[in-house]
Amino acid sequence: MHDATEHRQAPPWTAFDIDSNDPHGELVDRSALTPEDVAQIDAVMAALVALRRVEEELSRASQEYMRLNSTDMRALHFLIICAHRGAIATAGALGAHLGLSSGATTKMLDRLAAAGHVERHPHPHDRRSVCLTVDPATRDAAMSTMGRQQAGRFRAAARLTPQEREIVERFLTDMAREISPEGLEWVGSRSDDAR
Repeated sequence: MHDATEHRQAPPWTAFDIDSNDPHGELVDRSALTPEDVAQIDAVMAALVALRRVEEELSRASQEYMRLNSTDMRALHFLIICAHRGAIATAGALGAHLGLSSGATTKMLDRLAAAGHVERHPHPHDRRSVCLTVDPATRDAAMSTMGRQQAGRFRAAARLTPQEREIVERFLTDMAREISPEGLEWVGSRSDDAR
């Protein structure tokens, strides 16, 4: 009789280590790296995956709590920042920030206003325009949930030394550049072979 725990044990590899993803070196030349280097890089990749999972969990929990979708949450975040900075938030600025058309922005704002999350006010300098603010109760809910958790990023960075922060910033910037889809031929198209 087999012990049930045998079937639940994790394999000696992960779905994120380089040897699992690129066993023949088609994607990454590892010839100059020691096994220790590879293990350390795999640990960094695993930490990035863990961070992304936590961010996704937090985003889902916040959206569920606020009863809003991710674009709505990004809109509220932008409007809260505008208020903190003393900037006048307009539909045009919000749409540009979110990458939405004016029609899509208006539809989203109508929905947020109907739910009591966003208020429209006469623009102080342009009678043809309106400015946008977040309802105080919505602001408080966003700040005490998602905002408080996201502030943990700052606390984690504050625990690093200045030299460590420079290394992390350089690493993250370099990684973003390495994985950016900008300029890739296949981006925006579909593979006929993908099924």
